[in-house]
Amino acid sequence: MTDKLFPLVDRRTFVKQAGVAIASAGMTASSYARVIGSNDKIRIAQLGCGDRSEGHVNMVRLASKGMPVETVAVCDIWSLARERRAAQVKKAFNLEPQSFKYSEDMLNRKDIDGVMIATGDFQHAKLCVEVVKAGKDCYVEKPFANVLSEAKEARDTVKASKQVVQVGSQHRSEPYQLAVRDIIRSGRIGSIVHIEQEWNVNEERWRFVPMDTGRSAEMEQDRNMEWRKWMFDRKSKLREEDTDWKRWLLGKPYRPFDPHTYLEFRLYKDFSSGIFDQWMSHGSDLVHLWTDETYPESVVANGGVFAWKDGRENADTCVAAVTYPKGFLYTYKTVFGNSFRSFSRIQGRDGTIVNYGGEGASLFSVSREGGRDEYAGSVKADRLPIVAPISDKEEIVRVAGAQPADTEGPGDDSVVHVTNWFKAMQARTEPNSNVNHGFSHAIVVIMAAQSYWSGKKLYWNPKTEEIADQPVS
Repeated sequence: MTDKLFPLVDRRTFVKQAGVAIASAGMTASSYARVIGSNDKIRIAQLGCGDRSEGHVNMVRLASKGMPVETVAVCDIWSLARERRAAQVKKAFNLEPQSFKYSEDMLNRKDIDGVMIATGDFQHAKLCVEVVKAGKDCYVEKPFANVLSEAKEARDTVKASKQVVQVGSQHRSEPYQLAVRDIIRSGRIGSIVHIEQEWNVNEERWRFVPMDTGRSAEMEQDRNMEWRKWMFDRKSKLREEDTDWKRWLLGKPYRPFDPHTYLEFRLYKDFSSGIFDQWMSHGSDLVHLWTDETYPESVVANGGVFAWKDGRENADTCVAAVTYPKGFLYTYKTVFGNSFRSFSRIQGRDGTIVNYGGEGASLFSVSREGGRDEYAGSVKADRLPIVAPISDKEEIVRVAGAQPADTEGPGDDSVVHVTNWFKAMQARTEPNSNVNHGFSHAIVVIMAAQSYWSGKKLYWNPKTEEIADQPVS
């Protein structure tokens, strides 16, 4: 990474900047010790050491090439996960991180500045509250929450605090997604009438987790193997004595220990809504970014388990239709049984923006097609310099200084997004994906999941912040 993207913040410069903030905030000399960066490096702890936390450590490592930051602690109730992540941290930062089983013990460490949460979907909001109440800044993975009461509590706790909280909706920091927002704001395609996303894969998503039973050679040879055979005939790497099952449940009704539920939680409705929590949280957040909307009017969802009948509870195929106060429809669809041409499409009264690829893809085109005067030709380049004509009707969105656009886009390990959090920590400002953005996408995915399971069309009441089964007047 270049210094232009991630300029170094030396101690002298930071101390000078921090001094102004200290004076304006009326801070004492003793409280200065807690100023981020006053001891040269931002110290980060990892809460939850599963697969996603591997990416978190990697993001911090990449960011550390351009600014003073390091991971100094890891925390997970499962010993094997803790050990794996500690080994990664040692290799990445050439230090021995302190390892903790329980979060409250880790949060008692005074020199930790920020905590990155990468746990189960149902644990995000509760742990965010815990971290913020401990006086730490927080990077919390999406979905921000999947229970409405927990979403409210987490949002209110953050807003009542002085902590800097970044939600892991990394597309809010990515150049092509922001460029699309600017095109829409410019009026280039007119008022939005419909946004459609279809993101597909053809795989048994979230099964065969390597840290559980993984795959066997027999599975690879026989795609039709009866699911009970692999689930119950092979031993999981997770043993009950190596973790704290009751703590993992984190207030959910007690059930007997099950390593598959623990490690493949995205398939089970008590812990995740699966596609809605994971992919639609990104999709709806992009809709909010592009349109400056903050909550839906109504949501209705449908689907089922059509491809992977392996004991999963959450849908492997689903669709949701969402209406918004500005007067447009958002439709979201995912299919796990066919991977044909994922795309996103933004339809305005005067033109259309198309994204080629799945979630996070950066290749966008803009045209008059579908608009009221679609045969009028393209807009001159000097009207909108971030697009480059490829024909007299369609133009590819370009962003100066960014990586060339493609149908894949950047991976989940967004160094620009985590660096934005670190800089916000230093400056004590709002990050790109703040708690309000997290609350907004949480409303959508919670309503989609509730609609899916109830079979009802649901409505959002912005005054009471409650979900209703009748239109809100």
